[in-house]
Amino acid sequence: MENEIVKKSQIRFDVMLDKENLPVQIQWDADDADVEGKQEAKSVLLALWDGLQQNAMRIDLWTKDMNVEEMNLFMFQTLATLGDTYERATNNSELAMEIREFAHHFGHKADVFGPEHKH
Repeated sequence: MENEIVKKSQIRFDVMLDKENLPVQIQWDADDADVEGKQEAKSVLLALWDGLQQNAMRIDLWTKDMNVEEMNLFMFQTLATLGDTYERATNNSELAMEIREFAHHFGHKADVFGPEHKH
């Protein structure tokens, strides 16, 4: 059987909110994580694809203490690795490179590179 389930693994997120329902703490753990126990995170971007509805769904959370510089770096790294994900999923290296180039452009605009960085 081609789609036989041989294992089940869970990823869990705990989001602690203040009285205005804003995240103040995010913790996560996973059955297959390399580390034991709950880990702290300042932000979570979770994208899901509903194949039946042909619709992308997202959960975007970040804690109140995440500063703009951290968010810029987080967005840059997320965009850069989306190129890798897209290439692995589609084998379309040309479009994957365009995603990476945009990430690089974003990184310059968001000032995430050090002063030694060359274009």
